[in-house]
Amino acid sequence: MKILILFLSTCSLLCADVSWRNILKKKTVWYGSKEASDIAGKVMLYQRENGGWPKNQDMSDDLSKSDRKKLRKKRDELEDTTIDNGATHTPLRFLTRVWKQKADPTIEASLHQGLSFLLKSQYPNGGWPQRRHDSGYGRHITYNDGAMIGVMAFLRDLLQKGPSFLTSVEKEQIKEALTKGLDCLLKSQIRIDAKPTVWCAQHDRKTLLPAKARSYEHPSFSGGESAGIVKYLMQIKDPSPEVRAAIEGAVTWLDQHKIEGIVIERKDGNQIVTRKKDAPVLWARFYDLKTARPIFSGRDGIIKFSFDEIEAERRNGYAWYVGNPRSILEKDYPKWKGSLKDSP
Repeated sequence: MKILILFLSTCSLLCADVSWRNILKKKTVWYGSKEASDIAGKVMLYQRENGGWPKNQDMSDDLSKSDRKKLRKKRDELEDTTIDNGATHTPLRFLTRVWKQKADPTIEASLHQGLSFLLKSQYPNGGWPQRRHDSGYGRHITYNDGAMIGVMAFLRDLLQKGPSFLTSVEKEQIKEALTKGLDCLLKSQIRIDAKPTVWCAQHDRKTLLPAKARSYEHPSFSGGESAGIVKYLMQIKDPSPEVRAAIEGAVTWLDQHKIEGIVIERKDGNQIVTRKKDAPVLWARFYDLKTARPIFSGRDGIIKFSFDEIEAERRNGYAWYVGNPRSILEKDYPKWKGSLKDSP
């Protein structure tokens, strides 16, 4: 009976449903399984010659011989490599975990190549774009959807947890990249009357000013993307006065611009704003840079100050309100404040 229970317990760890969405949520032991190894083989097929990966691919899906052949032919198609939507840094995190369970030389070569891609993609000022080879908004320094922070968090964890495949040169390169990245975060933070506030979803690669992306994504204060940046800054050990000021400024701004008493519901296929007492606080995805009012926009690019004024396609197809700063105010900031050496 004990053997059966042990077998079932092991199977529950190794045989649970696997999809690319939960690929980084598995138990440590699973990354040493045959299933993880098989997925790693598929992940490396998606890697391009320059070391990067395309986005929005479910690399846990089964591949036919024809699929594998097509992917091999695409290896030198470099224009789709990106850090958007978790691309590149997520495959690298996964491969790192598999490698830690078994130091496979093929995976190790892929990791070195992917790391090189990330380091070469960084601008001299420390920022990372979605796609450096892009001629449009993809060349902006991108905080949207956690792009740059995803890269920096991966590099930080890679360095701190010390996997032995890193060379001494790579370690120094990562340290320099993180220092430059932090400098970019601090310099791009929007300041009003010299006081630090939050960030835009993307910033100009040269001026570091808030920049426009798609027609409905205007230069603005970002309620959503700023939360990920603040969380990263709070994880820095022995933060400098500049980092502390950045955190304090962002937390203050988020607290002052929270939206209370509403919920976003779906009725007859449409998202609507409903008044509801004691609803969890929310933030707008974007706030006007002059008035700090929540802004919304359709594909026509015209700024509206009401969610209901934009067309149904954009109203229903985009996250105009976010709740992720909530954990910053309720949990992360109090914990960070209490951890400071000079806290009362």
